[in-house]
Amino acid sequence: MRILLATDAWEPQVNGVVTTLRRTIEECEKLGHEFHIIDYNQFKTVSWPDYPEVKLALGCYEEVREIILDYEPDAIHIATEGFVGMAARRVCQEFKLPFTTSYHTKFPEYVSARLPIPLSVGYAFMRWFHKPSGRVMVATPTLQKDLESRGFTNISPWTRGVDTVTFRPNLEPIFGDLPRPIMTYIGRVAVEKNIEAFLKLDLPGTKVIVGKGPQLEELKAKYPEVVFTGPRFGEDLARSYADSDVFVFPSLTDTFGLVITEAMAAGTPVAAFPAHGPIDLIPGSGAGAINDDLKVAIEEALQIDRKAVRAYAEKFSWPECAAEFIRNLEPYPEPAKTKLWTKLRQLPRKIRRKKTNAA
Repeated sequence: MRILLATDAWEPQVNGVVTTLRRTIEECEKLGHEFHIIDYNQFKTVSWPDYPEVKLALGCYEEVREIILDYEPDAIHIATEGFVGMAARRVCQEFKLPFTTSYHTKFPEYVSARLPIPLSVGYAFMRWFHKPSGRVMVATPTLQKDLESRGFTNISPWTRGVDTVTFRPNLEPIFGDLPRPIMTYIGRVAVEKNIEAFLKLDLPGTKVIVGKGPQLEELKAKYPEVVFTGPRFGEDLARSYADSDVFVFPSLTDTFGLVITEAMAAGTPVAAFPAHGPIDLIPGSGAGAINDDLKVAIEEALQIDRKAVRAYAEKFSWPECAAEFIRNLEPYPEPAKTKLWTKLRQLPRKIRRKKTNAA
């Protein structure tokens, strides 16, 4: 298929959404599918006020419309709810093109953590955005149930994978002689990640934060005893996972948490709250512990067999993630609607022919 992907999250950003999209595209291309990506880099942008890595594409509707009509896609997927995503949604609505969406981020919680905007307003926007979608792809059953309870429809599962080659046990240590146990958080250093719930705990050993973000300087000043390494990539990132005694995931706003499976692939047990992501990944896995008391979860995780943790991570597959994504791209799967799907899918070609003839 010729697949058009519209996203406000893309390289050089480093986050779970970008990793998921990039790895999914790589695996889909191995199956013979073709992608055209519309992302914020193609337009004039401004930065989110307190988060310069997040870019907002301005005045992109007309260009997005031209790209979609020129590409003549067989399927359209809108990955994010930002300005690029809204422009693509508007084009699909205007020309009655079927499309799918995915729910990667708890956007209402993300915004409410920064601005005085009630969650109800955020979820009203998200329902509006995703309502016309043929399928809303979500990573976990718990998130699906939560969204359905909030009035979302057409929800389908879309699993995640993990790179078990890059992230692996028994790598060269990277934390030197830091007192053990080493308890590590890896990811964006931002208020919505709830990192202070981890840093304020009275624990033996060393707390390590790997990453950058808008809250970094504040936390460094407030917790001088914590080791802040800054961001790490490639082999250094893999070594950071593997040399940790426990991986701490305090977030309450993630929908999956790819860092959880990356840590598990390194053989490092995970401690977390019973929130979206951890509550689907950890219970019964033998690879971590969840508890409303994060300190208890950390203490329990430290007792887990690291070989069992690695074995659990090996169950996650990027090829299966890609296969599920492709299955979900057909918003009208019922045989009775096949003709409607074909008709709508051919609409861009008809529009292009009319434009050419008019010229």
